[in-house]
Amino acid sequence: MSSTPSSAVSKADPQQASQAPASSPAKKKRRFPSFSVQILLGLAVGVGLGAIALAMGPQDAAGEVPNGLTTTLDTIGSSFVTLLKAVVPPLIFTAIVASIANLRTVTNAARLAGQTLLWFAITAAISVAVGIGLGLLFQPGNRASVSLDAASEPGRTGTWLDFLNGLIPGNVLGLGASTQVEVTDGGASASTSVSFNVLQILVVALVIGIAALKSGKKADPFLAFNRSALAIVQKVLWWIIRLAPIGTAGLIGYAIAAYGWTSLASLAWFAVAIYVGLAVVLFVVYPILLRTNGLKISSYFRGAWPAIQLAFVSRSSIGTLPVTQRVTERNLGVPSEYASFAVPLAATTKMDGCASIYPAISAIFVAQIFGIDLSITDYLLIAFVSVVGSAATAGLTGAIVMLTLTLSTVGLPLAGVGLLLAIDPILDMGRTAVNVAGQALVPTIVAKREGILDLEQYEAATAEDLFVDEDDDASSETTDTEAAATAETAPSGTKEPVGASA
Repeated sequence: MSSTPSSAVSKADPQQASQAPASSPAKKKRRFPSFSVQILLGLAVGVGLGAIALAMGPQDAAGEVPNGLTTTLDTIGSSFVTLLKAVVPPLIFTAIVASIANLRTVTNAARLAGQTLLWFAITAAISVAVGIGLGLLFQPGNRASVSLDAASEPGRTGTWLDFLNGLIPGNVLGLGASTQVEVTDGGASASTSVSFNVLQILVVALVIGIAALKSGKKADPFLAFNRSALAIVQKVLWWIIRLAPIGTAGLIGYAIAAYGWTSLASLAWFAVAIYVGLAVVLFVVYPILLRTNGLKISSYFRGAWPAIQLAFVSRSSIGTLPVTQRVTERNLGVPSEYASFAVPLAATTKMDGCASIYPAISAIFVAQIFGIDLSITDYLLIAFVSVVGSAATAGLTGAIVMLTLTLSTVGLPLAGVGLLLAIDPILDMGRTAVNVAGQALVPTIVAKREGILDLEQYEAATAEDLFVDEDDDASSETTDTEAAATAETAPSGTKEPVGASA
């Protein structure tokens, strides 16, 4: 009993042998630079254009009207993020409904959810411990040269009721609308913007998915439609992701042109403490957790890097969500049935950068600059808020909202938030990168511990596997279908599959 040699296959069916290399992605010639190189080129171009725009300065003496290049970079970058955010609602809905429908084959769904939340808490606790330690080490408040005159309370604050308010959807689409009225000498003008709540969409999709599962065969047409819709959304998503190098150039270019680095002078030690904390979590804590769970560090960063890159320049976990889910499934080997639930949930409630490191160091900064001594109980409260507070502010995500929840819980003045707003966009780049890295890390670790991670895919996949054209997959499926049809009509002696027993 032995397998048929490949040479015998070539002699028996030369046409099939000649077609095999052509359908293999490894044999396909690359016409463009790799996606990673394209992102790096986008970063380089963005830095160059941003430096030029910064040197050009504003159009008016008051510095309120940006120059044309700055406006163009802002338009390109914001348009790319808007496109990514536009695909988030249908992606989350269709992916979660599809994953719920596939729960028939998943016997440990409840355990997976529990393990996911547990690892959210574990990584958050470690991150806040790093933040508190660095806050005490760097003493950012005692070294700051900022004036207390800049202190002001933010317009939006976080409360412990935000989770309940954000959990219950106001409508089946999870949409919300806000209107802003601007009063000028010439009259008043109103503008209305529509936004979506990821947590509410997740809840709606879970309920509909479970209802479809309980409906049995009656729901089969709906589930088939949902699978088709998911395929279409993923195709549109792939087109948008291909624009990432252009979007990267616009985003990083505008960040340099609009913010520069001069505002960092008065809060230099605070910024250093934040970025050191982010680096420790990303490049020390996460690798230790990976090695502890038997995962290669290089494979994780190679697979997750496209999402981390995009998060850094876009400053939006929600905008990066489609890419985060894609790298988690395609590069890191997490089953889509689990990833389609865990990654959207993480994008809403898992924020090691914004909800752990940043509030911890910021709270210590505010206490020091106002001359308030913190006790052990206060530090424990900071840790508690960081571990569970991100869920409490899931309806109002954002570092500033999380910071206000931390300050109010510990009893520190909210006016201290205004001292940090000047450099918040610069800090937000690093915070978001760590957020997204953690959002991909936890599902990977949980999948590994539960024995459902595709280790071969995890260790072998590169960033390029993320962007394989689905057209190639479709044509490959068509070739397989045609081959099967040919086998059915061929003589019985040629039906034996390759590798069958002789």
